[in-house]
Amino acid sequence: MTDVNDQAQQRRDNVNTGALQDIRVLELGQLIAGPFCGQLLGDMGADVIKVEPPVTGDPMRDWGQGAEKVQWEVIARNKRSVSANLRVPEGQALVRRLIATADVLVENFKPGTLEKWGLGPDVLLAEFPHLIIARMSGYGQTGPYSDRAGFGGIGEAMGGWRYIVGEPDRPPSRMGVSIGDTLTATYGCMGVLAALHVRARTGQGQVIDAALYESVLQVMEGLVPEYDRMGLIRERSGSILKGIAPSNVYACKDGEFMIGANKDSLWKRLAAAMDRPELGDDPRYATHLARGENQDELDALIDAWTRTLTMDQVDALMTAHSIPAGRVYRAPDMLEDPHFQAREAIIEVETERFGPLKMQSSFPRFSATPGTVRRPAPSVVGQHNAEVYGELLGLDAGELAELAAQGVI
Repeated sequence: MTDVNDQAQQRRDNVNTGALQDIRVLELGQLIAGPFCGQLLGDMGADVIKVEPPVTGDPMRDWGQGAEKVQWEVIARNKRSVSANLRVPEGQALVRRLIATADVLVENFKPGTLEKWGLGPDVLLAEFPHLIIARMSGYGQTGPYSDRAGFGGIGEAMGGWRYIVGEPDRPPSRMGVSIGDTLTATYGCMGVLAALHVRARTGQGQVIDAALYESVLQVMEGLVPEYDRMGLIRERSGSILKGIAPSNVYACKDGEFMIGANKDSLWKRLAAAMDRPELGDDPRYATHLARGENQDELDALIDAWTRTLTMDQVDALMTAHSIPAGRVYRAPDMLEDPHFQAREAIIEVETERFGPLKMQSSFPRFSATPGTVRRPAPSVVGQHNAEVYGELLGLDAGELAELAAQGVI
């Protein structure tokens, strides 16, 4: 079994120990859904070749918060960048030659775009039957909305997420990250892994169709069957999940603290930690259903208690009584936390544009074939043109210069 220290050394040595080290992925996507799928596959060892428009590149290069756009350094790590103009026949032909060398094609263009370029699945699978094509879009490749433009937020709204997020008396809120896109990418990645397993048995590739709204729908728990059976419509409920108590963020003397004791045995332990053991058997709170019915009253009772203590004091009590609880972390809290450090959940990558930069490590963890960050994000569009086009297609410097002069790469 490979431990954390071994994995750290392998990362420093740029050793590819990933489960997908014999898999090549061609990434045609832009922004988040397609590129995040590519990031996940690359972190697991795949050779990811990212195709970008000449000169301008992926708009993701300029996305993110703050004056310096560093989000690119995460989503484009473990990738080689080549440029190709997919809007002209010569660029399409060039990318088609790259596809011939790939195991997986990832794309998140509007449905019909690949077909318009002569690179649709019917054409590609006829020529390359082993190919796995992961397609991410707003509404999927079929259905009456399939030709509509779709972004993550629209998928979150249609999939049910936005309606239930926020305060009851305010319009729907959004998360501070593009959760619809990353969910779709994650499901797309799952599809690729399953399709690789099937191909190992049959030799045949296939198409994975991952829609943004359906990816969100998958994590909506009982939202649909609750309505189908009882006519119940889930509503916005702020920081709580209605009927699940106690599970909330409570105020301490010096900050906020999350406590999740929404199970009968956990509630009894929390009552003991509060030095109010009689509350554990109080009929208003003793059962899951009773706590749900008296949720506001119970939250107020707990909040009044936590306000008399510091976060450290509450943390110590929760740990002593084995109650799920913790601080509400920001980035600086993560960097300082000894558990993050011990597991190397955050690593430092030597980037080309910004030097050493801290970011999340590869995930999930594998005992025998750990993922790694082996190369930083490419700082220049088409940075690996000579390497990739030379290595895979046999093009020399003169041929590449001619293609560049023609605006093909």
